[in-house]
Amino acid sequence: MSAVLDHHDHAHDDHHGHAPTGWRRWVYATNHKDIGTMYLLFSFAMLLVGGALAMLIRAELFQPGLQFVNPELFNQLTTMHGLIMVFGAIMPGFVGFANWMVPLQIGAADMAFARMNNFSFWLLIPAGLMLAGSFFMPGGAPAAGWTLYAPLTLQMGPSMDAGIFALHILGASSIMGSINIIVTILNMRAPGMTLMKMPMFAWTWLITAYLLIAVMPVLAGAITMTLTDRHFGTSFFNPAGGGDPVMYQHIFWFFGHPEVYIMILPAFGIVSQIVPAFSRKKLFGYASMVYATSSIAILSFIVWAHHMFTTGMPVTGQLFFMYATMLIAVPTAVKVFNWIATMWQGSMTFETPMLFAVGFIFVFTMGGFTGLILAMAPIDIQLQDTYYVVAHFHYVLVAGSLYAMFAGYYYWVPKWTGVMYNETRGKIHFWWSLIAFNVTFFPMHFLGLAGMPRRYADYPMQFADFNVVASLGGFAFGLAQVYFFFFIVLPTMMGKGEKAPQNPWEGAEGLEWEIPSPAPFHTFETPPRLNAAANKVLG
Repeated sequence: MSAVLDHHDHAHDDHHGHAPTGWRRWVYATNHKDIGTMYLLFSFAMLLVGGALAMLIRAELFQPGLQFVNPELFNQLTTMHGLIMVFGAIMPGFVGFANWMVPLQIGAADMAFARMNNFSFWLLIPAGLMLAGSFFMPGGAPAAGWTLYAPLTLQMGPSMDAGIFALHILGASSIMGSINIIVTILNMRAPGMTLMKMPMFAWTWLITAYLLIAVMPVLAGAITMTLTDRHFGTSFFNPAGGGDPVMYQHIFWFFGHPEVYIMILPAFGIVSQIVPAFSRKKLFGYASMVYATSSIAILSFIVWAHHMFTTGMPVTGQLFFMYATMLIAVPTAVKVFNWIATMWQGSMTFETPMLFAVGFIFVFTMGGFTGLILAMAPIDIQLQDTYYVVAHFHYVLVAGSLYAMFAGYYYWVPKWTGVMYNETRGKIHFWWSLIAFNVTFFPMHFLGLAGMPRRYADYPMQFADFNVVASLGGFAFGLAQVYFFFFIVLPTMMGKGEKAPQNPWEGAEGLEWEIPSPAPFHTFETPPRLNAAANKVLG
């Protein structure tokens, strides 16, 4: 890659424009690196809040009978756990990675709209506070499930309105962030970097940003209709006035299914950067990866009603959504095949980023197979709303999105902070997380197959053993993330550790490894020129 750059073309600008200091640096931040850091910190804070709610859920389910919370509060916990994790932890986390890495990867000086970037971050804070604070409102937090199905939402207390407002704000933030990413990638790439030479992470985010712009307004429409049903006398979803609660499900899942891919495509991008770096090989089938990512995005719009097989859908509809859902497994399998082919006969080493990437591929593939099982309408009708579904989507989202974020953190943190994380502690974090995760969620498949419904605070005796195992695993998994924060994140943020070289990974390629560690406040003020030797894929 060093052959790819004409070094004199890319100044790091050490002579002027030094970073502002104090609180103003963060409040008025327009630098993509500072904003990326704030996104990542906000995301981790929300992960801990959502995780605390999950710990309460698992404590209640530790044994049969009601231990700590009543069923109403239990439903509030499950609802807020889902909303906070999806909209507060996973999505802002990936936007943080995009803010930090996309300009560095494509040789841009910053994001296209720096002030809008600042605004889209600061919208998150009141929205996050409103979501987390809804527990303290009259009647407690929303308790309609994270999907906010009518008619339950029409019967909730004032916290429901706060939740709707918070989601509107988070949606506006996502749309602004997406516009920024699209314009940056399409208009600000370094001379010579064609679209098909972009790193895979930039590609996956470009496609994700289009998905976000397409579906966030759909969610906004659904929750606005809920709001008018609650306060302005409309009857979109209220059967008493001729409305249809099932229509809400259609609108919600038309947003909700692409949303699932919004949360996993950037993860695919991170893994597609890390696997070639630690296999010391080019990514196998770069073009097919780009086309597979695009196919997943397009197909995600025609599978929404597989969440609704039990709503009385005609058999023709069930068949269509069943086949469409099974079809989406093909481009996903292409990706898994390409990662494995990249590793095949590579000169592999297993530092922490690679461990998390391989752990991601293994556990995400398991989650994919359980999804394929749920795609079959007759099986899904049996397993609908059981713990089998809970196990499936946690395998895809925790071991998918979250593991990829951990992998990305370990991979890029030397570039962010200029210090290396502690490799032994990183490996402890990986094995602790992997084992605890599987102890938590694998038994849930059996609970679901045995018929245990989700969102219930109590259960009969026959489900007790697996619930004890799942709860113990859940506490261990939560503890692993506290360990990660105190023993890995804090020391690197404080600059404790070995000094990181410019490129700490032997096989890593890309423009981000051509700048010093830590990355200077201003990079690529003069765009790097990719010379003739760059006529190869940088993925």
